[in-house]
Amino acid sequence: MSDDSENVLESTPGAGRTPEAERIEPAAPEEFGLVQVWWGDGKGKTTATLGMGMRAAGHGYRVHLLQFMKGGASSVDAVRGEYNAIEALSGMSYENLGHYGWHGMADGSEDADHQAEAEAGLERARELLAAADDADLSAPLDLGADPEAGVHMLILDEVLYAADRGLIGENDVLDLVDAKPDGLELVLSGSHEEPTYLEDRADLITNVRKVKHPIEDGQRARQGTEY
Repeated sequence: MSDDSENVLESTPGAGRTPEAERIEPAAPEEFGLVQVWWGDGKGKTTATLGMGMRAAGHGYRVHLLQFMKGGASSVDAVRGEYNAIEALSGMSYENLGHYGWHGMADGSEDADHQAEAEAGLERARELLAAADDADLSAPLDLGADPEAGVHMLILDEVLYAADRGLIGENDVLDLVDAKPDGLELVLSGSHEEPTYLEDRADLITNVRKVKHPIEDGQRARQGTEY
């Protein structure tokens, strides 16, 4: 191998070696602390945040997913594949404060129930942020402990949808951002409408845009892809 080839490999992550899985041990992130926003009319917002949570958990960081209103339709089973996977994954946990059906969709669910559950989700998010503020996020956390002991990454799934529907206020979301401790990675997702109120407060904003979706041809939610 020439010297030039060696230099190229030296500057390549892993020096050209293929990454391998390692045993997950509790660890602390060195660069967490940003605010992420995932919105748009395309499929993949929750999918992306779940993937990122899995990645963080794979490095030994403590991750919690709080879903505000992850509803569904008659084509969606009561058990979601992501919940089963999270249960099997060290360091990641979840809770869902919503119920089946969507606010304002005339699908038989009561809008008052959605309102109450969104407000409960907001209060729960405040509790988790306060717990993270009390924890030492610069140190490894017990991967099996309850999220009240602190987490390195908190994913608030569909919180932006709740704000878009008026179930909670935009100022409520901004207050959550303001309450975020320095070392916590806060991930906000949901809403087909652009959350412009977060433009100056978020570090990452991604628009998940629909180009084509099989639902337009009558395809219903599929197990293993949508739930």
